[in-house]
Amino acid sequence: MTVRPTHTLCPHAPVPALPSQGLIGVIAPAGPAALDTDNAIAWMRARGYSLRVFPGVYEKDDYLAGSDDVRLNDLHAAFADSEVDAIICLRGGYGTPRLLDRIDFELLRNNAKPFIGYSDITALHLAISRYAGFVTFHGPMLNADLLGDKQKPTESSFFNMLRGQVKAGSVLAHPVAYPLTTIEPGIAHGRLLGGNLSLIAATMGTPYELDAEGVILFIEDINEPLYRIDRLLTHLRLAGTLHKLRGVLVGDVAGVDTVALERLLKQTFAPLRIPVLAGWRSGHCDPNLTLPMGALVRLDAGSKELVLEQDVVIKA
Repeated sequence: MTVRPTHTLCPHAPVPALPSQGLIGVIAPAGPAALDTDNAIAWMRARGYSLRVFPGVYEKDDYLAGSDDVRLNDLHAAFADSEVDAIICLRGGYGTPRLLDRIDFELLRNNAKPFIGYSDITALHLAISRYAGFVTFHGPMLNADLLGDKQKPTESSFFNMLRGQVKAGSVLAHPVAYPLTTIEPGIAHGRLLGGNLSLIAATMGTPYELDAEGVILFIEDINEPLYRIDRLLTHLRLAGTLHKLRGVLVGDVAGVDTVALERLLKQTFAPLRIPVLAGWRSGHCDPNLTLPMGALVRLDAGSKELVLEQDVVIKA
């Protein structure tokens, strides 16, 4: 079965590639975490990059990394800073939904650059997709992932994607040590979008919700038992979101029994007759592979392949 486009999908704009000896900015738009700055700078320097740490990274306001004003100012400042070549988030947690209705999307669009994060950062991926229209990256964050001694594919996937070594027509690499599972076979072409399932559901009914038409949905989550995953997926079904999808790529759902999860996925998606592939190592897992949000892709669930159908970065 092949799910073919019912309308023309305009590709999201690619962003400038991360240059060699580039400058990477780090911001904390969600929760707080202690950053070992010297270690972070040394880690980046060993790979040929410099690091610029924005002020909110060092702040803490209970469960937030600084006030809304501080976190929003850092987001805007990192995009506006012409010296910063890419922006990576410190960690997830909670906090990005509080910023959405105050973001200057025109500023972001006019200064588009690689923006990387996952978990709570999903809200920013969805909002940027809808209102700024450039590719962002569901990928590792600085503290838990790059500085967290995760397996090598975490780092190689991150840099290969941002440097432009993964081009249109490339099959996205997935480690053979982690087998993928075909839930529903078939081929679909569409825009890859999504992230943390809880955040996708939390934005429903807002101006920042997932625009699901023609989308290949990527989902992942952590600390949610099976019945809550069921509830979140049911929420999307009742909202009419799932019926607009062309396919589904399921990432890591940490803490949930794999067999039980696959049964739930089949119950949820089989009636929709769209391809579904599960087990992709992206999210709260090790390794944590980078995925281009908003990019056109081809999902072949039967062959267990995800193929990039557009360039996601442009080299100068």
